[in-house]
Amino acid sequence: MGNTDQQTANAAEDKLSPAAFSLWEAFLDSCWAERGLAENSLSSYRHDLLSLHRYLQRQKLMLNEVSHAVLQDYLQQQFARGQTAASVIRAVSTLRQYFRWAEEQQHIDADPTALIGSPHNRRNLPKAMSEQQVSALLDVDTTSRLGWRDRAMLELMYAAGLRVSELIAVRMHDISLQQGVIRVIGKGGKERLVPLGEQALQAVLDYLQQQRTELLRGMHSDLLFPGRQGKIMSRQSCWHMIRRRARQAGIQTSVSPHMLRHSFATHLLDHGADLRVVQLLLGHSDLATTQIYTHVAKDSLKSLHGKHHPRA
Repeated sequence: MGNTDQQTANAAEDKLSPAAFSLWEAFLDSCWAERGLAENSLSSYRHDLLSLHRYLQRQKLMLNEVSHAVLQDYLQQQFARGQTAASVIRAVSTLRQYFRWAEEQQHIDADPTALIGSPHNRRNLPKAMSEQQVSALLDVDTTSRLGWRDRAMLELMYAAGLRVSELIAVRMHDISLQQGVIRVIGKGGKERLVPLGEQALQAVLDYLQQQRTELLRGMHSDLLFPGRQGKIMSRQSCWHMIRRRARQAGIQTSVSPHMLRHSFATHLLDHGADLRVVQLLLGHSDLATTQIYTHVAKDSLKSLHGKHHPRA
């Protein structure tokens, strides 16, 4: 295979069974012989494979026991350990090629990467707020102008992980205070039901009782949070509201609407929520999209949300 990183190979051989080491070295030989990969690329492949095999050793799993769910957990752990999106994207590419080759060589029965999506680079994603920062932001002075409305909007965004476009589009019939759920129309018109915690429900109820009728000034609107003349609020208005409330809460970092959604996902994962539950709550069609944020039946979903959401 030409000049390879022998030190890395020797270290790998010390930690892996001879059979496992032999198998992925055969894969690397194939990559070098058939595709002429450069030494730097082969070294990166070896690093990714070694990382996976160390994970499999910790889990006491053999190669033929690797499933779609196992790989999802592995990738989630990579994010949790602070790996960059670029590193995980590269690892996914390596593993796809490895398992495809292993299937072709009949070392495994099926390729477990077939349903793994490619994570997108997350360098432009906002950072999550701390739970203390979120609590400060949601502690809105309800005696201030629009206080009841703003508190309800912020509680709802954080409780349900809403995009700003989803929040301003919520209709009165989309939320059930009795059942404690909100119906959300996401991207592409996809619908999802998200359970709400008691604090969010109480904030919405207080707003409905204290301020919504006053804000409408006799006009009719079926929007939960109507803007001027009962029409849909602009995204910019929501953005400015959040920034104003963040300044009042003494939060020094710049806060955006999507930052609350990102915090929702991050805090759920921090409290032990399953990645697939978070995927359902966020309305992601691809689990790889949810994996960026690390890291069912309605009754089960409500139970899991209530168990893991900091303000449930």
